[in-house]
Amino acid sequence: MRAGDRRRRDEHPAARDTVARGRRTRGSAIVERQGAPAGAGAPMIGVSTYLEPVARWGAWELPAALLPADYHRLVQRAGGRALLLPPDPEPGAARAVVERLDGVVVAGGPDVDPARYGASRDPRTGPPAHERDVWESELIAAALEADVPLLGVCRGMQLMNVVLGGTLVQHLDGHAGAPGTWETHPVCPVPGTRLAGLLGTTVSEVATHHHQAVDRLAEGLVVCARAGDGTVEAVELPSAGFAMGVQWHPEAGEDLRLMEDLVTRAAARRSGAPEAGGRSPGGRQRVEQRGTQTVGRLHQ
Repeated sequence: MRAGDRRRRDEHPAARDTVARGRRTRGSAIVERQGAPAGAGAPMIGVSTYLEPVARWGAWELPAALLPADYHRLVQRAGGRALLLPPDPEPGAARAVVERLDGVVVAGGPDVDPARYGASRDPRTGPPAHERDVWESELIAAALEADVPLLGVCRGMQLMNVVLGGTLVQHLDGHAGAPGTWETHPVCPVPGTRLAGLLGTTVSEVATHHHQAVDRLAEGLVVCARAGDGTVEAVELPSAGFAMGVQWHPEAGEDLRLMEDLVTRAAARRSGAPEAGGRSPGGRQRVEQRGTQTVGRLHQ
């Protein structure tokens, strides 16, 4: 993810030209879909935001916590209530926030600092975003510890892998178009994974813009989708109720299935009902142990 493209990539007015409006896809089939309005008891889904030193609106130029609107709109169209989560440096803030949420989405954005996975910086890697790396790493760890449904988008997927002990490829070609535009390509979910059960074994078109990817997969994660060139396009944590990352940008398209699944699981958790395809008590314990170990590493 090139540093100079950070704002243009996350703010995606061109996205609407790349994916059919008002439709979602199931393999090569197209299914008409109207997003369900969120009710009063809709689950609360937190979405991470990031700080920019200067943002402009009207006559004002001030620091701002930003998030492209398509993220919160996707949550709303899938039936959830979206809450924006700006970085909070206070120790324990992420855990306190996640305790009040029913689901967490870690949004796309700039490159993860390679120091976080023990690598030297490639010249093509963007400048570090330390405050955001720390905040979102703590959100991920807190969500895993509490077994709160978790979705990582693009950078969010990469950071999930790093938080759990994996590494990243710092540069690859062919997955980013011109600045401010999306590339689109098919992805192939891996048969037998949760993602394949949700989307089928072929997704004809996803919106993508990235130049980094998963390299060494973290322990416990499984690859659940790849691109045609073998690039990891999605990962999931089978021991969790719902912990998944996708390299593409679902908020830039019209396929609601992934977010609807997160919202459904978040709603079940909110009501105390068993989750569809839920995990065993042993699975919950392993997730809690993994989350606790991760929190410990973050604060060492």
